[in-house]
Amino acid sequence: MSTKKVSIYGVLIALALILSYVESQIPAFVAVPGMKLGVTNIVVLVTLYILDDKSAMGINLLRIVVVSILFGTVMSFAFSITGGMLSTIVMILLKKTNRFKIIGVSAAGGITHNIGQILAAMVLMNTKAIAWYLPVLWISGIFSGVVIGIIGGLVCSRIEKIEL
Repeated sequence: MSTKKVSIYGVLIALALILSYVESQIPAFVAVPGMKLGVTNIVVLVTLYILDDKSAMGINLLRIVVVSILFGTVMSFAFSITGGMLSTIVMILLKKTNRFKIIGVSAAGGITHNIGQILAAMVLMNTKAIAWYLPVLWISGIFSGVVIGIIGGLVCSRIEKIEL
C-alpha cells in the first residue's frame, strides 16, 4: 500500500473517530430517543465519492470496531455494525446506479441504518414488538441523511477526486 493511501486512510479514520466521540458527547434528541445526526457518516459518504466503495466500507468498518472498543459496549457494537454495514452497502449500490445524487444516497443510508438497528434489536431482544418504532426512525433517518448529504456534497465539491 502506498504512503499516500495510508496517509489518506489515516486522516479519514481519525476524523471519523473524532466525529464519533464528539457526537457521543451530545445528548440524544429527547423527542426521538436514541436519535443522533450521524455526523460520522459525512466521512463515509465523502470517502465513497472521493475514493471508492471498498474504502468507504473499510473505513466505516474500522471506525465501528475502534469506537466500540473505546467508547461502547457489545450491544452498541451490534447495533452499529448492523446499521452501519447495511447503510454502507445500500449507499454503495445506489451510487453505482447513477440515478441518485449524494443527498438521496445519504438519505437512503440514514433510513437503512435505522432499519439495521431495529433488526439487531429484534434479534437481540427476541421480539418483533420494537418494529413499531421504525416509522419514527425513518423520519429521523431521512432528516439526518439529507443534512449529512448536504454537508457531504459541500465537502466533495471542494475536494478533487483522489487518485490512489
